[in-house]
Amino acid sequence: MRVDSSTSISASESLLDVAALRADTPGCHDVVHFNNAGCGLLATPVLTAMLDHLHLEARIGGYEASAAREAEVRGFYGEIAALINCGPENIAFAGSATHAYSTALSSIPFEAGDVILTTRNDFISNQIAFLSLRKRYGVQVVHAPDTPEGGVDVDAMAALMRAHRPRLVAATHIPTNSGLIQPVAEIGRHCREQDLLYLVDACQSIGQYPVDVAEIGCDMLTATCRKFLRGPRGSGFLYVSDRVLAAGYEPLFIDMHGARWVEPGRYRPVDSAARFEEWEFPYSTVLGCAAAARYARRVGMDAIAGRSPVLAARLREGLSAVPGVRVLDRGPRLGAIVTFAIEGWRPQPFKAAMDARGVNSALSFREFAQFDFGDKDVEWCLRLSPHYYNTEEEVDRVVAAVGSLSGGHRA
Repeated sequence: MRVDSSTSISASESLLDVAALRADTPGCHDVVHFNNAGCGLLATPVLTAMLDHLHLEARIGGYEASAAREAEVRGFYGEIAALINCGPENIAFAGSATHAYSTALSSIPFEAGDVILTTRNDFISNQIAFLSLRKRYGVQVVHAPDTPEGGVDVDAMAALMRAHRPRLVAATHIPTNSGLIQPVAEIGRHCREQDLLYLVDACQSIGQYPVDVAEIGCDMLTATCRKFLRGPRGSGFLYVSDRVLAAGYEPLFIDMHGARWVEPGRYRPVDSAARFEEWEFPYSTVLGCAAAARYARRVGMDAIAGRSPVLAARLREGLSAVPGVRVLDRGPRLGAIVTFAIEGWRPQPFKAAMDARGVNSALSFREFAQFDFGDKDVEWCLRLSPHYYNTEEEVDRVVAAVGSLSGGHRA
């Protein structure tokens, strides 16, 4: 994807007051944070919401603090619902995206011979979970092929749906190991046509792009709050559609929050997605997530989606000109995750050298993406993920840092 970076940056920046956003982000003063695909930098309103509640817990007690903030806690569900276009009753808080995903999987009554149809670019923990289900229950795991340019072949995936009638179709919107954006709405259209259960991992797209569960057509969707949404660690959510709730899906280990013990030998799940939650909550974290979603919506998801990928395109363009660097991202649409290999370096020393230059980044290894990295013939790469509060000057500084290391120390 080629972009006239200077023009596009100027257009996208005009929609945002980047200076004000950076003033809201204390970390901008200390580092060049290009690890938003790992954890976004907290904005001050998020930090304030969390600290205020912790101070309240310290003063009056944990139970009492959650009761005093009941309306604000309920606001989490409304904020996330508004972010992805659903009702608050369709949202369940989770401790992480993986927690949400495994809880969703546990609600599906898999039997031997059932098929899970997925892609070659689904997240590592999801792929491991599928293999665990194969090991325990004898399900079949089928991977749809990719197109030559990268990303899942939707027509081939639709044909596999017709051939296998899978118990579950699963797709990751944006994988952790590249800038690829998968066509999850197109996959969802085929799922609806064939009346198949559809689970989407939106871990890297929430907070980076507008996500509309009605447009995607998914039955369940999982995400974290710590990445591009810029919420706290240890938080995520699960979206559960009305049809899944009406069909009686519930997690394998439902607890006293998600069900009522109505008589000695029987329980009844609650009507909402709360059946997928547990009784204990990190209330300061929940309030921080609500603040993060509110902040993203105030900034504007369309404006965010117009800026972050353009910064990434500028970064790819700059890195592509550095000798010894191979940019790895492939696909018809690319987002704000940039991955590259560099000749001669080992992973940890290279990341340490970037750290020493004040650049936050992350390493990805072949075990994170066996299919994708096998196709690209790499054992590891460095992942850079700018966001809307970063600047073009920071992009150029990162390119210069990589350039200064190309052909350098190879330990």
